[in-house]
Amino acid sequence: METEIRFVDVKLKEAFNSIENFDLRLFKEINQALDEISRNAYSGRQVKKKLIPKEFIIKYNINNLWIYNLRKDWRLLYTIANDEIGVLAIILNWMDHKDYEKLFKF
Repeated sequence: METEIRFVDVKLKEAFNSIENFDLRLFKEINQALDEISRNAYSGRQVKKKLIPKEFIIKYNINNLWIYNLRKDWRLLYTIANDEIGVLAIILNWMDHKDYEKLFKF
């Protein structure tokens, strides 16, 4: 069963669509990641619950967070949910490694 991919909001979906105009490589990598996640929602690595940034828990009301490594300096963040149709992967954000380290306080 394929996983349905959704973006957390319209603004993020629009941001994704606009990437193609200024960073084609990143756009292609995110697309490849979305394809893989749609085949296997668990293809990223799960963040331990105690390490999920509190701002993500509050902002997105999530209880799980997954990280998919893009090129060496980019990460795709998503959460997995279930609905009446099946498994959903909800894309929360993508970020470069500098912002990723800042978010996780490395």
